[in-house]
Amino acid sequence: MMQSQDEDERGFFAEQTGAIDTKKGAGGSKPHYVGHRERLRERLRASGPNALAEYELLEMLLYRVNSRSDTKPVAKALIDRFGSFAEVLGAPIHLLQETKGVGPSAALELKLVAAAAERMLKSRIRGRQILASWAEVIDYCRMAMAFEAREQFRILFLDKKNALIADEVQQTGTVDHTPVYPREVVRRALELSSTAIILVHNHPSGDPTPSRADIEMTKLIVDSAKPLGITVQDHIIVGKNGHASLKGLQLI
Repeated sequence: MMQSQDEDERGFFAEQTGAIDTKKGAGGSKPHYVGHRERLRERLRASGPNALAEYELLEMLLYRVNSRSDTKPVAKALIDRFGSFAEVLGAPIHLLQETKGVGPSAALELKLVAAAAERMLKSRIRGRQILASWAEVIDYCRMAMAFEAREQFRILFLDKKNALIADEVQQTGTVDHTPVYPREVVRRALELSSTAIILVHNHPSGDPTPSRADIEMTKLIVDSAKPLGITVQDHIIVGKNGHASLKGLQLI
């Protein structure tokens, strides 16, 4: 009978720890990782999350799914594979599961944390004046898009007070191109009675530097929106290596 992926995951962790129960290890002692986790918890309680390394945060998250196993090696393997805590959370489920020891349950747990973080950041800007919360806007856009494997084109629709009305992904493209139709952008803004918009898209390459096509497309949208009383406040490009503002670069 073939094992399920969840069974494979449990089997891997059992292999790593010699299938030792958390209550008793070799010679009746507790496995080494039991005391290690308690020390991590104590550090978290005493000094907050910044006291933990990125792999230690991942280790504690994975422990929720694999409480009887040593999750440290898998956490380190994930950081080695994807580069950072944020990139692990942003990775697609199928790629997470390519890391030995990460089955469907662990991958879904990580994506749940990513979704919660994105929702929290979005709640900070909803209904608030966007231009007065610019750092939080950037944080939200990077969390939502910076680690996507394909380009996405997102629009933040604002009211007359520059408060967020809606946040929508308009198009999803390939690794280096997203088709954008200025008439559709303007039409949707009119449907929502939005008087200002912020354009956002990601560069899966990691480099947020705007291309010539990015600049030309932005100018087309600006020219289409302006006669109808809709202002393009900015076009933000996000990537793993940072972000770029076309307005800040004086390109619009």
